[in-house]
Amino acid sequence: MSGLYIHIPWCIKKCPYCDFNSHEKDSGFDEKRYVARLIEDFEEELQRGTDPIATVYFGGGTPSLFAPQSFAKILARPELANVTEVTMEANPGTLEHRDFNEYRDAGINRLSLGIQSFNDKYLPVLGRIHDAKEAQTACLRALEAGFSSVNLDLMYGLPEQSIEDALHDLKTAIALQPQHISWYELTLEPNTVFGKHPPKLPPLNDRIELSTRGVELLTESGYQRYEVSAYAKDRHICAHNHNYWTFGSYIGIGAGAHGKIRRDEKFLRTRKPKMPSSYLNGVDGTATVIERDELPVEYMMNALRLTTGVPDASFTDQTELPLSLIEPQLQRLRSWGLMEKGRIQLTPLGYSQLDSVVAQFLTH
Repeated sequence: MSGLYIHIPWCIKKCPYCDFNSHEKDSGFDEKRYVARLIEDFEEELQRGTDPIATVYFGGGTPSLFAPQSFAKILARPELANVTEVTMEANPGTLEHRDFNEYRDAGINRLSLGIQSFNDKYLPVLGRIHDAKEAQTACLRALEAGFSSVNLDLMYGLPEQSIEDALHDLKTAIALQPQHISWYELTLEPNTVFGKHPPKLPPLNDRIELSTRGVELLTESGYQRYEVSAYAKDRHICAHNHNYWTFGSYIGIGAGAHGKIRRDEKFLRTRKPKMPSSYLNGVDGTATVIERDELPVEYMMNALRLTTGVPDASFTDQTELPLSLIEPQLQRLRSWGLMEKGRIQLTPLGYSQLDSVVAQFLTH
């Protein structure tokens, strides 16, 4: 099975930490024309051949800027008739005048709310357009609307954030009882406002302590950590993202969207033009072959994010490469106590050094 990622590039205001392909709404926003281009783009991808599509993910930007009818039009495609999970990202500040039930009726069955914090002290610093009250209201309305799953996105390690404030955010999210929580540390990406003008972050020791206490709190509250920053109750994992992490194929459509597909015994990385104007004008994207020597690190940087890992055999199943190609690295990491025996899975020590472990597969 395959996934379909659909990128909606506009937002109301660009956040200073965001390095995604997003553009403020006053720069060429044209919902009707964009939806038509998405459908055209999808048809072009289908002509190249693809596995049946099981999941759809509307990411951004802020997809909730689009009306429910736009999503319904895209999801009406017959090729999406058997999709089991349809996720839409949304921001509380764009939903005051939208009815969640309309999005659900349009075919969205999983909602991901970009909360980031429930504290009015930090939301303006992050450039968010909602306040704490709007965040809580949006969460309650989403949970009452009857989606199969609701995810809350939260960040910690915010500029000058105390451990107590960060844990209070997490406790607030847990008290709302969503099916899924994404909890991750703020990182300063190069091509962002924060990257160019770094704010004062909490001390490293505080962030390490916060990470440990946060994981414990989530686990005690019934949320199972299945990926670096993803926690689910009652097996409500994000199937679309899980497909990424197990090296599955996915189509990417929309301005700046990436895809990875297997065709004619090759793996192709597809990229669509980043600028919405270029995309709307039909500028072609690119499709490049992922070279054989790049596949091990591509595979590992995804699979090793999963707490339960994957069987050794899955490496060959997914990449069509022999396991012997990475056997030296596996043996070395296992001798260091960083990886479990007989399975591509990190030990707790290895999980704490994920980036360093993945780097082992850059050369082989």
